[in-house]
Amino acid sequence: MASAWDNKGDIVIGNDVWIGYEAVVLAGVSIGDGAVIGARAVVAKDMPPYTIVGGVPARTIRRRFSQEVISVLLALKWWDWPTEKIRQNIAAIQAGELECLK
Repeated sequence: MASAWDNKGDIVIGNDVWIGYEAVVLAGVSIGDGAVIGARAVVAKDMPPYTIVGGVPARTIRRRFSQEVISVLLALKWWDWPTEKIRQNIAAIQAGELECLK
């Protein structure tokens, strides 16, 4: 019965997120684009974009990139591109060649 527990809201998972084995994301939590959630982590609060987190409760381990690179990636939103544009730029996406994607 759904009324048997507190529903603190939807879980929102951004684009290009990796979630490790047996990780738990609690109700009401948002995970930013490009985040990495470590295996068996328990995510109890919102996690910013492009952040690596782990542990119980999950804590920030480090950012994946500099704030400048994160800003560029968030502005690009390559995951919203048409499939053909992604296909044409896949090598640059995989290599992290941001100057080729602007």
